[in-house]
Amino acid sequence: MSTKLKTITLPLPYKLGTVNCYLIETDTGYILIDTACSNKRAELEKELEKAGCKPGNLKLIVLTHGDFDHTGNAAHLREKFGAGIAMHHGDSGMSERGDMFWNRRKGNVLLGMMARILFRFGKKERFKPDLCIDEGYDLTEYGFNAKVLHIPGNSKGSIGILTADGDLFCGDLLENKDKPVLSSIMDDLTVANESVKKLKKLRIKTPGHGKPFPMEQFMKQFQQNDLDKMDEVTNETSRYT
Repeated sequence: MSTKLKTITLPLPYKLGTVNCYLIETDTGYILIDTACSNKRAELEKELEKAGCKPGNLKLIVLTHGDFDHTGNAAHLREKFGAGIAMHHGDSGMSERGDMFWNRRKGNVLLGMMARILFRFGKKERFKPDLCIDEGYDLTEYGFNAKVLHIPGNSKGSIGILTADGDLFCGDLLENKDKPVLSSIMDDLTVANESVKKLKKLRIKTPGHGKPFPMEQFMKQFQQNDLDKMDEVTNETSRYT
């Protein structure tokens, strides 16, 4: 079961950074992990075409979570390429309602309206997933030796895709801009930390969000942050003893 990976990096609107899409070429076709914003649709389609991905051979679109910068082209690609859309049920309401704050702890109506405009997520971009996937879902039937991990924190329905070789596509749980860190935008930091501890128990070589990096590099930083927090608590407690 051979695969070939193509990373497609596209800019976010208003120079807010970049987002990655991952095209997996398998023996039976292609799988696309995340779809970027709709404002970069032409660029995404051009990259897909260059890689040989055309209508009819894109077998599945997997979304790591429901944010517009990851789901913006899913509905369009499903219609044009004939591929089903898979995501966790915990985030499905975001794409169905066009609401990034659906099922998140802290909703903001004004920010939600601005996000829809900013990321150009209108009614045409809304969709209902064809397949709801959860912990342990096996992608081998699509020619990809990988399984789904449920890693909430950024959102309740955030998932990762872990290959048999130990490569992880982790959505927005981790990021690597200057150095590997937990993503700065979290819906529930406590839950996110639990997801990281879950990853620690697995054999992971390289997370796939931002620039690839050894998992050990992130874990060392993560553990150091935990120790720093414990020291802060100890120092604060000592003031009253």
